Amino acid sequence: MTLTPAPDARAARWITAVEVPWQQLVGFGPSGFQAYARLRFIPDPVHAGQSESDAPAVPAALPETEQLQAAVSALLRCTTTADELFFCFWDGWGFELTGAGVDVPNRSYFLFEGSVAPSGAWDLAPANRAPGQQWNPDPSFIWPADHTWCIANDVDPHWAGIGASPEAIQRLLADERLDVIPTDPAAAQPHYR
Repeated sequence: MTLTPAPDARAARWITAVEVPWQQLVGFGPSGFQAYARLRFIPDPVHAGQSESDAPAVPAALPETEQLQAAVSALLRCTTTADELFFCFWDGWGFELTGAGVDVPNRSYFLFEGSVAPSGAWDLAPANRAPGQQWNPDPSFIWPADHTWCIANDVDPHWAGIGASPEAIQRLLADERLDVIPTDPAAAQPHYR
């Protein structure tokens, strides 16, 4: 499904107005959810100072974009506004998007709205991409209008954080396509050097 630029940044106020440490905000989204999890794109590091290039391969793992789409697809059943989703795309990908600007400490985004395919796939309309750009970036934030869940996918970690109800997190944990583990967003999270 095609996403369109949001006319203004009002839909993102619940993210921009929250007062949590910026790394927790861009890693897990707004506070206040009953449960949180991490969607891992590669396994967590096993020793201090490990680089991502030394991460063990996971043969059956879906690529990052497909895992995000699968997570969105699973979470669509946990919202009353599945056709009214919002997406923030990081402004650092090197091209100009046309959505309303959204700023949090140390990060800026473009806000889009729309729905996704049943698979969870999204698409930026060609008019919203730089000339010649074919690639669809992964969103940094995805949430439904009823705020029942939020996926935060910052550019630095090897995982995306998800805030939702305990039932929604259980749905993700049970999905064999995903590498999801429960977590506490206020705790120190594993990272590669």
